[in-house]
Amino acid sequence: MKNSHLLFNTSIGVQKPENIRNKQQACPFCDRDQLTDLIEVDGPIILLKNKYPVLVNAYQTVLIETDECHRELSMYSKAHLHRLLQFGLKHWRDMEESGHWKSVIFFKNHGPLSGGTIAHPHMQIVGLNDLDYKEKVSEGVFEGIVIEETDGVVFSLSTKPRVGFYEFNVEMADEGYVEAFGDYIQTAVHYILNHFPFKATSYNLFFHHIHQRIFAKIVPRFVTTPLYIGYGLPQVPNNLEWMVEEVKKFYFQPEIPSENLD
Repeated sequence: MKNSHLLFNTSIGVQKPENIRNKQQACPFCDRDQLTDLIEVDGPIILLKNKYPVLVNAYQTVLIETDECHRELSMYSKAHLHRLLQFGLKHWRDMEESGHWKSVIFFKNHGPLSGGTIAHPHMQIVGLNDLDYKEKVSEGVFEGIVIEETDGVVFSLSTKPRVGFYEFNVEMADEGYVEAFGDYIQTAVHYILNHFPFKATSYNLFFHHIHQRIFAKIVPRFVTTPLYIGYGLPQVPNNLEWMVEEVKKFYFQPEIPSENLD
């Protein structure tokens, strides 16, 4: 029978440190001299094997984004943002192209409702031995109202959200990194944490590689609606156009009508 679920090792899970809520717990990523199983180090950025591999039939790595524990992706300088994303995308794509795993997932948790346990900024790259995540992803979840488009990179708000309500998408061709890709991801995260119509402290960032396109989906996290939990029914809000205009107002200058140009 084809496997459709990830198996979680609870005996390892109970050992994992948690310092998002438990502020007394020391941060394991700040004590850099004690980190083991390093894969690659690029200044403040470190990729290493996950010390608590809770997923069975998977190869788990952690990407420590910075040596500043209380920073967050929306705060990064453009130079660090692009350095980090190019580093992460390269290792993700290298793992994909190695052929060692059926599929490779690349994602980030931030905040108490994100499903994460460590507050220090980090991402995860995980090779799945016998599951193809793409089988569970409909391309329709990346369709949306375009907020901005630059250098072939599209920033949009989903009209067919995967879980429901507001989900931001950023997409580019898989031929090489374009800085607008990182800029739009940072814009989405900053909007969620600073200007969202409801107080938001948590989000997830998911990367997908489908049909020669790289997609990033940025999802603000709240308590998940019971309609999705119980029936798999995503809800679409009726004010998507309003939110698109809000993001434009905060981050993008309106275009000057051509008739007003000399």
